[in-house]
Amino acid sequence: MGAAERYESAALLGVAVAEETRRLLRRHLRPVEVGGDGTVAVSVPYPDAAVVEAVLDVAAECFDVRGSSVEEMRQGALDKLLQLTDLDTESQLNRQVG
Repeated sequence: MGAAERYESAALLGVAVAEETRRLLRRHLRPVEVGGDGTVAVSVPYPDAAVVEAVLDVAAECFDVRGSSVEEMRQGALDKLLQLTDLDTESQLNRQVG
């Protein structure tokens, strides 16, 4: 496998992981809690929460996301993952409710 094929495979894997993370979050989207700033909170129960946390931790390291807390780093990683799937503005995870 040449370098170009490895990069293409890595890109496809990255998008697949982003899509699976989005699917897990959407699965637990209801009921929606919206913060005063429009932030959508999604409560993800175990065992899906463990998967989402692991993916976001790896993504934060991969994308070199920094933050003052683990939650801030995970949010930054989630933002990057949603951008990979072109859902940063279109996703129900970011929609306005009400």
